Amino acid sequence: MNSPLNRRSKTITEGISRSPNRAMLRAVGFTDADFNKPIVGVASGHSTMNPCNAGIGPLAARAEGALKAAGAMPQTFGFPTVTDGIAMGTEGMKYSLVSREVIADAIETATQSQFMDGVLVVGGCDKNMPGAMMAMLRMNIPAIFCYGGTIKPGEWKGVPLTIVSSFEAVGAYSAGTMSKEDYDGIERNACPSYGSCGGMYTANTMSAAIEAMGMSMPSSSTMANPDPEKADSVAASSEALVGAIKSDLKPRDIVNRKALENAIAVVMATGGSTNAVLHLMAIASAADVPLNIDDFENIRKKVPVLCDMKPSGRFVAVDLHRAGGIPQVMKVLLANGLLHGDCITMTGRTVAENLAHLPEVPPQDQEVIRPFDQPLYAQGHLAILKGNLAGEGCVAKITGLKKPSITGPARVFNSEDETMKAIMADQIRHGDIIVIRYEGPKGGPGMREMLSPTSALIGKGFTDSVGLITDGRFSGGTWGMVVGHVAPEAYVGGTIALIEEGDLITIDADRLLLHVDVSDEELAQRRAAWKPPTPRYTRGVLGKYAKLVGTASRGAVTDT
Repeated sequence: MNSPLNRRSKTITEGISRSPNRAMLRAVGFTDADFNKPIVGVASGHSTMNPCNAGIGPLAARAEGALKAAGAMPQTFGFPTVTDGIAMGTEGMKYSLVSREVIADAIETATQSQFMDGVLVVGGCDKNMPGAMMAMLRMNIPAIFCYGGTIKPGEWKGVPLTIVSSFEAVGAYSAGTMSKEDYDGIERNACPSYGSCGGMYTANTMSAAIEAMGMSMPSSSTMANPDPEKADSVAASSEALVGAIKSDLKPRDIVNRKALENAIAVVMATGGSTNAVLHLMAIASAADVPLNIDDFENIRKKVPVLCDMKPSGRFVAVDLHRAGGIPQVMKVLLANGLLHGDCITMTGRTVAENLAHLPEVPPQDQEVIRPFDQPLYAQGHLAILKGNLAGEGCVAKITGLKKPSITGPARVFNSEDETMKAIMADQIRHGDIIVIRYEGPKGGPGMREMLSPTSALIGKGFTDSVGLITDGRFSGGTWGMVVGHVAPEAYVGGTIALIEEGDLITIDADRLLLHVDVSDEELAQRRAAWKPPTPRYTRGVLGKYAKLVGTASRGAVTDT
């Protein structure tokens, strides 16, 4: 008799005509009784390439055991990951955003080729999460995401550290404001455990967004990888997934327009990464949900920043977890009409039902989550700027700044590498606006993150006095007067390609403006003389990506 639980995989395992398939599954542990159970993929991002993913192996093993106990048959497979913190500032970083698409393709390929009934994904580093979500929504079979967990903060001379501390130390040591002892001490102590980078950087931002969407278990997005509760959460996720298979609850039943708005609201409230704009639009694209860059601005105006989180604040993810985590942030937003409480989640309950037990005001014995009437900032921190330099828009993180606008002469560089050399050679002056171009999705290709130059600027004391714009991206650890995702990008002839050294550029967060003080007539003349550069890659994964990828203002996806 065919079980109703394995509607998909039964076509692989049933009947005489499928006996070779059954024989192969027997070789990996199936018995007669197992062919009537749902087959569930366990997609594991385990890798010893980085602390973000090095602790995932035991979590995947825990998922296998929990799935078997819940009456399913797990099949584990791997997917690749890129180590952003190690690739940062190198040619290798061009593969980072590309890996989001590769991860999505890998999960889709393994799951669909074996016709699995559901999939549980365990991932850590930045692109694991949006890549997993994109695959889940493309396939639309029961699925759940399990975050590998955050790292615990390091410490040097009583000061808490994250990986960004090491990047900022480069600039400070170069500027002569940090001793060699402190420089080495920070590097040796910044990453004390397994887990993803500890501030509200991209990994923790996306884990929080996925929890807010309802595609992971409540409280799971801020747990530390080494803590036992992380593995317990994975086991609970396994049970929830088997329940979703039984009830036929699919990702597109959960990830709708309201769920994505909930995710954006949580990103704003927690001070999350600029990369959330790119990734949430890509997730929406995979779900066939209309979402555009202006939607982020509309929500930003309504949602205050409630959490005092690094990179510009004081606390890290484990501090947020102790203060009540994402559920407590969501309850504050829900109580003030800024969250859709009727959205269904992977628990089988609605958002409001999941949060019913929590107080509407955060606990008074903590300083991480502010009360709604005492926010860190009255409006969200990820502003969408437009102007003659960004007709399709761009993204600025505007928290932690003493002044919201700057006008200065352009210092033009055609790559991140050129920029970094100039910063380290003390060729940048207060008041300059650095332009880093040809680092966009097509031009890079791969849209590198600019953590090395932005951290070096902060280390050298240029936090508020030097602006930076780029058609590339920023790390979640970036802060300062910086604007990324400028679109159209330079490689396709966007205005950023036409800027010349010394042109006056204005970045104005209050007016949501990115403008170059050059007349339309002059820009037209420059455009007529401009020629697209020779592609940096024409073969391999980067060559394919450059040909397929779309604009950053629509998520930089490759399948539309």
